[in-house]
Amino acid sequence: MIPEADILVVGGGLGGVAAALAACRAGRSVVLTEETDWIGGQLTSQAVPPDEHPWVEQFGTTASYRRLREEIRRYYRHWYPLRAEALTLTDLNPGAGRVSKLCHEPRVALAVLEGMLAPHRAAGRLTVLTEHRPISAESDNDVVRSVTLEDLRDGTHRTLSARYVLDATETGELLHLADVEHANGAEARAEFDEPHAPDEAQPLNQQGITVCFALSHHEGEDHTIDRPQDYGFWRTYQPSFWPGPLLGFEAPDPRTLEPVPRTFVPNPDLDPLGVSADQSADAGDKELWGFRRILARKLHASGAFDSDITLVNWPLNDYWLKPYIGQEAEALREARQLSLSLLYWLQTEAPRADGGTGFPGLRIRPDVTGTADGLAKAAYVRECRRIKAVTTVTEHDVAIDLVGPRGGTRHRDSVGVGSYRIDLHPSTGGDDYIDIGSVPFEIPLGALVPRRVRNLLPAGKNIGTTHITNGCYRLHPVEWNVGEVAGALAAHCVAEDVEPQQVQAEDKRFEEFARLLDRDGVQRHWPDVRGY
Repeated sequence: MIPEADILVVGGGLGGVAAALAACRAGRSVVLTEETDWIGGQLTSQAVPPDEHPWVEQFGTTASYRRLREEIRRYYRHWYPLRAEALTLTDLNPGAGRVSKLCHEPRVALAVLEGMLAPHRAAGRLTVLTEHRPISAESDNDVVRSVTLEDLRDGTHRTLSARYVLDATETGELLHLADVEHANGAEARAEFDEPHAPDEAQPLNQQGITVCFALSHHEGEDHTIDRPQDYGFWRTYQPSFWPGPLLGFEAPDPRTLEPVPRTFVPNPDLDPLGVSADQSADAGDKELWGFRRILARKLHASGAFDSDITLVNWPLNDYWLKPYIGQEAEALREARQLSLSLLYWLQTEAPRADGGTGFPGLRIRPDVTGTADGLAKAAYVRECRRIKAVTTVTEHDVAIDLVGPRGGTRHRDSVGVGSYRIDLHPSTGGDDYIDIGSVPFEIPLGALVPRRVRNLLPAGKNIGTTHITNGCYRLHPVEWNVGEVAGALAAHCVAEDVEPQQVQAEDKRFEEFARLLDRDGVQRHWPDVRGY
């Protein structure tokens, strides 16, 4: 029996978990659903180490996100055989990867997130339904009355109601099911006058997805998988904007679009304590093994691990032939085949530094991803449906070429901060990388408030951004921040019997809500970052 709840959070990724935590912290009852059997989204089921800004260790996140990061480090310190030098590091980077100051394994994030939710589950405030996906929603009079979920284990349906419904799905699925006004793909340039938008709207032009997987390397062993069904296609596929075959170690630089060779040397004999994970100084993506390494064997006692573990989320397995939204099953099948084909190519044909070919000792790690085949449980989805909100964040708010290095829109109703380049991967419309410098930005509450619907809130990548600005608002800490605010806002609206539109529009009501965010450690404005 599922208890009736104040707030229904559909989608158990980072935004959904943060939303549930915030609402429970405010004393509300919550049902949290998730399509896979792992909560955590990008960090867990999608297996993507966090993409963060360079000041993340000092400021620029919510207090609860900082707690998540520190608990991940604490887990390694408590359970792993770290070297003495690594054990004492306050800024421990468990994988010593270059993409993030906190590269780590998906299961560790899962354990921490489960721990953060555990007290609320024990208190009866929180019910978590994994392996449930939304299949329909009923609305009338601008209110979402119920959401029907399918239990993927036995096919049964459950219809749930709540005073507030939060869409934390990876694709903005509830926006579609509940007929909430939303955008998909690329807007026309005329809509917001964005310099990098296309002349005409392209709803099917969406960023590519990636099916990630984890690898270790064991010299002298042969872990070659069976030849994938679509290997013949992917082995010869060459995009028009690529310098050679997609399965190759040369790819465009995302910022210059010039061809750049990548290197691949498993288990390099380097001290991981010397790795600097600062993409503002060095993107670090030219050396594939170390870029998203999630376990560094040399951080630990000698002999504890016979290989590093690296996470494969590279230009070589970005998939963009079909849009994921609207063609999920077919796009996912082809994306999975691409990733398996990349693995097979690495094992059998990839050029080695010694002049040979293939790395048969590469072993895919189902134990790391929690799946039978070793591929991540879910695709890494960079772009989803985006709500038509009271405020739409556009290129004019964040692009450094438009606002200048000290510019950017300061929002009266700011409820958080973030910083990342506008980073768009190749898309289903045939676009190459679009990589635009941006400034540290604020998250306006208006981007979370629908123009019409009164009790549904976005709680992830589905806020009021554009195809362009989604490229800097889609990363881990911002998704968490958005979810946390959505959960807090829903709880506040229940407690005060007000609606989100009132909280956003009326100064006094917003100030009351902002005080709650301040109390809970939600940083709403950037400090002066000069000197960092």
